[in-house]
Amino acid sequence: FSPDGRLLASGSTDHTIKIWDAFGGQEQRTLTGHTGWVSSVAFSPDGRLLASASRDRTVKIWDVTSGLTLRTLIAGQKGPIVDVAFSPDGRSLASANGADKTVKVWDTVSGQELHVFSGHKADVTSVAFGADGRLLASASADETVRIWDVASTRELRKLTGHSDTIWRLAISSDGRFLASGSFDGSAIIWDAASGRPLQTLRGHKGRVYSVSFSQDGRLLGTGGQDGIVRIWDASSGQELRTFDGHGDAVESVCFSPDGRWLASGSLETLKIWRVQ
Repeated sequence: FSPDGRLLASGSTDHTIKIWDAFGGQEQRTLTGHTGWVSSVAFSPDGRLLASASRDRTVKIWDVTSGLTLRTLIAGQKGPIVDVAFSPDGRSLASANGADKTVKVWDTVSGQELHVFSGHKADVTSVAFGADGRLLASASADETVRIWDVASTRELRKLTGHSDTIWRLAISSDGRFLASGSFDGSAIIWDAASGRPLQTLRGHKGRVYSVSFSQDGRLLGTGGQDGIVRIWDASSGQELRTFDGHGDAVESVCFSPDGRWLASGSLETLKIWRVQ
């Protein structure tokens, strides 16, 4: 979702990005230029920019209004770019550089590479900034989440508890909690400051592909290989609701800014669900 909740962006294996009217359902614009699967999209905090990560080893930054490519970042050397995330001030962009086993942080205006984070032992799969932009979290096929100090690129903490690839991360808007979804079939909610696991959520049959906190941090949405969207109470770990309507794995979930809706992406469809 865009920050104002009016637009929804989706990336696809057909190499395109589409921007939709979130509640009218009409396609507003199609962005073309990638030559590989688009694996992740993210709006900037002011909603003016969209970043995309692709298996073509590039990150692109787009002007949302015009649909023009503003810059192309050659982020990967060995493999796909799997995920992107804007910093809270929108001045930086982090990319998860797959088989390079690194995270890179870029200046969104100049396109200059600012930092490289190295330490994961396998493909890096997801990135998320903390609420104040000073911390960065990354996930990997090495079954760990690592927390980094952005300014020094120093590793602060390594979180362990999953038994398979961690595919996606989310950090609550207040920066207190971090969620991870794994191929081991679980999602874990962690205390971001200490790295202590708070809740382990089990319910999906198969891999957990996506996690998303509501804006107030009270709810966590998860999507998985079983085609189900699950809504959890983030504090207690109780499963509150399930949405079953996709015919294939749910690859992505995202709460609207007001927390009333959740969007889910599957093989060829996007669905928007009423949460509250």
